[in-house]
Amino acid sequence: MFITFEGQEGAGKSTQIKLLHDYFLAQGVNVILTREPGGTVIAEKIRRMLKDTENTSISKKTEALLYIAARAQLADEVILPHLANGGVVLSDRFSDSTIAYQGFGNGLDIDDLVSMSNFAGDSLVPNITFYLQIDVQEGLARKLTQGAPDRIEQRELSYHLKVQKGYEHLLRMYPDRIKAIDGAQPQDKIHEIIIKYIKDITA
Repeated sequence: MFITFEGQEGAGKSTQIKLLHDYFLAQGVNVILTREPGGTVIAEKIRRMLKDTENTSISKKTEALLYIAARAQLADEVILPHLANGGVVLSDRFSDSTIAYQGFGNGLDIDDLVSMSNFAGDSLVPNITFYLQIDVQEGLARKLTQGAPDRIEQRELSYHLKVQKGYEHLLRMYPDRIKAIDGAQPQDKIHEIIIKYIKDITA
């Protein structure tokens, strides 16, 4: 089973994906936790390049291609082999992020991004995606308490509002796969909701 977590900056994805990872481990499930961009030696190098605030000259197309290149490496090296062995993969972001951030946020062609993402990920689609919703400004304020913002986080508010529209668009397109959860709720409440969804699809 392939499970992804999506959401804007400060939505609480990292916390919830770790809680779910611990839950699966306690159940004796063969589960791995990874992230995008990253998850492999090569992809983590790409991540540092994309997050570096000094790399202001990265073009929109280059940014998209770097994210997709990192996805290709992660899929080939980690995700696909683990799924082939019957394991569960949890990923902090996947192709939905590309549509929201590079498509809606940066205004790149959605069809092009979908085609490239399918090429990179071998047309892999998550079994379920948890989309943690949060007020854009509240999420950005949360991130500021965690340290200096990276290259993406420091973009203007209008950019992040476009990203939010992208996620809402995806939610309308794939209501069976993407489950929206209010990210402003207490962490334990969100975790309970996620576990209920997991139990429903594995029953």
